[in-house]
Amino acid sequence: MGGGSSGILMMVFWVIMLCHCLPLYLNLDLNLYAVAVPTTEESEEEFQQQLRRAVDVKGGPDSIVWVVQLSDLHFSVHHPDRALDFKDFVGPALSFINPSLVFITGDLTDGKSKDLLTMKQNEDEWLEYHNVMEDVIKRSRLDKTLFFDLRGNHDNFGVPQLGGSFDFFSKYSISGQLGRRRNVNSVTLQTGDRKHLFVGVDTTMSVGLRGPTNLFGHPTDQLLAELDTHLSQWDSRSQEPLSKISFGHFPLSFSVTSNSGKSLKDIFLNHSISAYICGHLHSRFGRNLKRRHQLSRHFLSLHKFFQLNVHQPYFHSAVNCSTEAPAAKEFWEWEMGDWRRSRAMRILAIDRGHVSYVDIDFKSGIKKTIILPTFPLDSRFMSTSSSHHEYECHDMVPLSYGTVRALVFSVSPIASVTTKIYDSRPGFLNLVFEAPMQMIGDNTSRGDLYVAPWNHRAFEDPVPSRYWLQIEATDFMGRSILSDLRPFSVNGLTTMTSWTWKEFMVMGCQWDALYYPMLWCAVYFILSILLIPKAILTFSVRHFTYKNKGFVSAVGLVFQELCRLPVAWFGFLGYLFYLILFPWFTGQVFTDSKDKGYMTYMGWVVKSFSQKGKHEYVGSPDVMVVVLPHLVFVVFPALFLTAALATEKQISREHFLSVTGKKEDDYGPEEKRSLWYDYSGNRRSNSGVGNRWIRNVLLVLCLAVCWKHFMNCRTLIKAYEMNPILHFPGYSLAIPLLLAYTAYKTRSV
Repeated sequence: MGGGSSGILMMVFWVIMLCHCLPLYLNLDLNLYAVAVPTTEESEEEFQQQLRRAVDVKGGPDSIVWVVQLSDLHFSVHHPDRALDFKDFVGPALSFINPSLVFITGDLTDGKSKDLLTMKQNEDEWLEYHNVMEDVIKRSRLDKTLFFDLRGNHDNFGVPQLGGSFDFFSKYSISGQLGRRRNVNSVTLQTGDRKHLFVGVDTTMSVGLRGPTNLFGHPTDQLLAELDTHLSQWDSRSQEPLSKISFGHFPLSFSVTSNSGKSLKDIFLNHSISAYICGHLHSRFGRNLKRRHQLSRHFLSLHKFFQLNVHQPYFHSAVNCSTEAPAAKEFWEWEMGDWRRSRAMRILAIDRGHVSYVDIDFKSGIKKTIILPTFPLDSRFMSTSSSHHEYECHDMVPLSYGTVRALVFSVSPIASVTTKIYDSRPGFLNLVFEAPMQMIGDNTSRGDLYVAPWNHRAFEDPVPSRYWLQIEATDFMGRSILSDLRPFSVNGLTTMTSWTWKEFMVMGCQWDALYYPMLWCAVYFILSILLIPKAILTFSVRHFTYKNKGFVSAVGLVFQELCRLPVAWFGFLGYLFYLILFPWFTGQVFTDSKDKGYMTYMGWVVKSFSQKGKHEYVGSPDVMVVVLPHLVFVVFPALFLTAALATEKQISREHFLSVTGKKEDDYGPEEKRSLWYDYSGNRRSNSGVGNRWIRNVLLVLCLAVCWKHFMNCRTLIKAYEMNPILHFPGYSLAIPLLLAYTAYKTRSV
């Protein structure tokens, strides 16, 4: 078949495929920026009354409060051990920790099938969560109003409308039962003359898609305005010391900007909160999922896209000790481990404005004693520029610098607590300070705070990791426990810490900002390797041959030979335009609904339940988990292997002709057909050219690409209940057909 007719047939094929998708696509009344805003029965007056209401913390010690965070419980009907361990460990632990608040930051249930491919709500899991939490509250002897739980993406899989029949969070969660209907809720704790403001934010999709394309937090402008209101509720009383903590499910690396371009990070920086605590990522990505955010004043800063290490590059400037000096625009982001596998729990304390935490691992069973050093702070993950400001402004150093302090929680009475400080300068940890600690408080105290006087000036040093702190506690049974060693810096300096590559990928990369640059780079790259060699072959008299040396010549030869297979060339070009211009597939995006959605590279197009049947885009950049792997691991490898097969055929032909001393025209039709049997059979040709082993390797790689594509299609079929022939024929069939055609056309030389 001639090149022209082959190209025409391929274009006819793509016209048929587009005609299959076009009616679906044109039927959509698209509203790109529509956002479904959940309604609430709470009046604005009741909302305002909720603000500026402080809860007095009863009992000492007056200088400190502590809260507990749990995250990513993933209660599942397929893994009952998660709920059983939670009931056995968390209730008793909370009873002796006695926190002022308990935060459960999302992914309360799993919402996955046993094979992990179908993701939608399961009411049995929510019933289990409800029953377990009732038991935990009873065993902890804490008031139910102290518990704040919020949605994660798993709690929103396939929920078409907040407050609808499949919004089990509103029905079974603690927040739902207590009438916390808004996406932002806050509580203020009052101890002595200091306030501690905690603000929870739920940024899950207003229209909950099934996974895997439900991965990001989606704050709206309305939500950000409400968050700003909550965080500023005490700003008019600036003379009172105030600490601000926010909690949510999604890390900022997995949170998108609003329609106006604002983000959670902008709000947090504007209010200089102490920390944002979250979940979502789980411990499998690393234990070092922390990030320090600072305001960047560079317009072209790359921090919009990524941050290379835990700490942004920071240069200390002259410190302004004026009481009117603005607060530093910075905050910490601390992701915690998951309960799902790690059985993790976090205790976070605020001691005279100094925020510290300790993570507990229940995989080995219940903990009988827990130690949380509250001062001095860990210079790796807790120190801020405000700490350095306090050190430089000597007249403003608080009285808190005069003692080493630690909270000790224990089932058994504590006999003694000792603080130890080590000097690492000799090359090993040399004990330089050891002192007994005394408990502050009495039997009416909420918890046991131990203090030890010290001369903090003796530990001033320009190296923030020189001195290391450890606390040892011994109970009346003689059991001793040590806290983890942690570096500290009285100077308020920061010990720089690096991420592993996995930690960088999930915490350092701002995927919302990176998605479209990565997408268009991939598209333009594939388009260039299709069009540039075609243009050279068409308009230039100089062509690449296998005799040319150099990497560029080799690459040019490979993709030049692809142009000599017009059906394959037009096929890949048409497929690329198909992926850009038309829906990829249609599928079931909600838990149980007759309405289907259509996915493009810009997101899913679904019917809005809050805008009278109009359609809207949702799930961007969540769809990147489908789009980018398909382009990078399927389309480009398939294109390269197609070009490589065409090149291998051409090189084999030229090599055969060179060793036989004949031209291609010297062979008749029968002789040309015999070349195939000579090259592919067990017998060698008389020319001395052996079997085409490179072709065999390329064919194996083609099978690998097809297998990868098949597994992707299988995942999508299970996730969205689709038929590959009816719901996504172009996506599912084009690559295997193009590879099969290429293998057939290059079978002989």
